Amino acid sequence: MFKAAIVNSLTNDLSSIEVVELKRKPLKHNEVRIKIKAAAVNFPDLLMTEGLYQYKPEPPFTLGMESSGIVIEVGDDVKSFSIDDNVIVGGKTGSFAEEIVVTEDLLRLKPNILNWEQAASFTVAYLTAYVALVCRGNIENGESLLVHGAAGGVGLAAVDLGIHYGAKVFATSASSSKREFLSSYGAHHVLPDNGFKDKVKELTPSNGADIIYDPVGGDVFDESVRCIAWNGRLLVIGFTSGRIPSISVNMPLIKGFSVVGVRGGEYGRRNPEMGKKNLVAIDKLATEGKLNPYIHNSYPLEKTIDALSELKNRTVIGKICIKP
Repeated sequence: MFKAAIVNSLTNDLSSIEVVELKRKPLKHNEVRIKIKAAAVNFPDLLMTEGLYQYKPEPPFTLGMESSGIVIEVGDDVKSFSIDDNVIVGGKTGSFAEEIVVTEDLLRLKPNILNWEQAASFTVAYLTAYVALVCRGNIENGESLLVHGAAGGVGLAAVDLGIHYGAKVFATSASSSKREFLSSYGAHHVLPDNGFKDKVKELTPSNGADIIYDPVGGDVFDESVRCIAWNGRLLVIGFTSGRIPSISVNMPLIKGFSVVGVRGGEYGRRNPEMGKKNLVAIDKLATEGKLNPYIHNSYPLEKTIDALSELKNRTVIGKICIKP
């Protein structure tokens, strides 16, 4: 038996989540059983509890898109992993638990430099940021990068990668305490998330940001259109504001910029070889100590609702974790 955080029905108040004991199932030949040491809490986890995410599992289901842990059992046909390997676990659900069973294609060896919480938390955020900035945004040294929602998981990863690739990073946040953190983290310019356009235009040689990374949408997207450079790339990551914005197509025509959709995981599923290369790239950066994943807080499995509530209340900087 093992414990897991289960969503029993779709609600908008987290009330259907409970920690229950589940019975172990025998492994199939191509499966691996992992004892979970830490699991990351992501915004899509929240959306799944309401049935609002692109992927819609049928209740009851176990939350958790990513985790880290130790291999405790392998199927007969598993070749790449052995008992006692330290691994990173991917997937869409199942990680808010003491154990998880996955096929070996969803596992990677954990970089030794990362602790359990960092290892659990960096894949979704950094893969999204890497696909956005490198694969879709074609970031170049010296360009200006405007990151919205910069203190959140995917936002902070973009700040981190932007600095690594030599961009001049502008970071926005609605919270003064988060803006203070972003300054200490290394962002070159930190601004409120409204009324930022004039300052961005003033401080950029191209009279606007070359790349805008937007997981927020809504009013932030609308204002971003007003401070993007010629040949700029406006990267659409998500809509945490709750409003999906629209744009008159004469704006990108007149200003010569592109609006580019980014789905880090889907990018790899559509192009598996490129997906593998992207994971190798972020793992290499982590192993070389060039990434700085920030963990805001950790909760025991029994406090899963508290962890999700903190994320929902938008008080989190970086990532929070569940530790079974």
